[in-house]
Amino acid sequence: MSHSPSQAFNDATGTDESAVARAAAYKSVYVYEAPVRAWHWINALAIVVLAVTGYFIGSPPPSMPGEASANYLMGYIRFAHFAAGYVFAVALIGRVYWAFAGNHHARELFTLPVFNRAYWHEVFTMMKWYAFLIPRPSRYVGHNPLARAAMFFGFLALTLFMIVTGFALYGEGAQAGSWSHRLFTSWVIPLFGGNSQTVHTWHHLGLWGMTIFVTLHVYAAIREDIMGRQSMVSTMISGYRTFKD
Repeated sequence: MSHSPSQAFNDATGTDESAVARAAAYKSVYVYEAPVRAWHWINALAIVVLAVTGYFIGSPPPSMPGEASANYLMGYIRFAHFAAGYVFAVALIGRVYWAFAGNHHARELFTLPVFNRAYWHEVFTMMKWYAFLIPRPSRYVGHNPLARAAMFFGFLALTLFMIVTGFALYGEGAQAGSWSHRLFTSWVIPLFGGNSQTVHTWHHLGLWGMTIFVTLHVYAAIREDIMGRQSMVSTMISGYRTFKD
């Protein structure tokens, strides 16, 4: 089968200006500023470290042979957990600041327009889309309304719970007089009946709650990126939401 000179040129070079001219025009909107994107990926790394080390703190690996002084595995695991916990907490403080300093999309994590009828209409629209009842969701520049509710209740609330209970347990080890004991341990452990083991249990359950949330979050982002015809994953890298048709 013969090819025209222009087709042969395109095949050889990979260029095809006529195809580009016929292609659909994409539209991009700048949504997430650099501090929001940086917080997202720092958070992702911190959560991975916290989840892995938290699992081993709750279910310690077998004892290492030899002298205890020659093996400090659990010490390293605990140090990584505490360091990631500090990063997780400080990053949230920075994120709260940027909610005031950044654009209106930076505030979506902390606000929920529950008294707005249009908001609930879009929540049900997204629920129908996730249930495969409609072919395409609406075009959302920021978080879609259902994701916004999930981020508020499933992430922000759980994050605050994990930070408070985590530093309460940390303060117990740091003992009375430490900042963490004064700010957290002194009231959190009594709130749970005065039994730190109960706090440990709830903190460990929070680990699995966060794991479930992250799994659903990644699934929803990839699904919406492919089926919703609007960028999700790349938006948290470039900051631009791209609408593909």
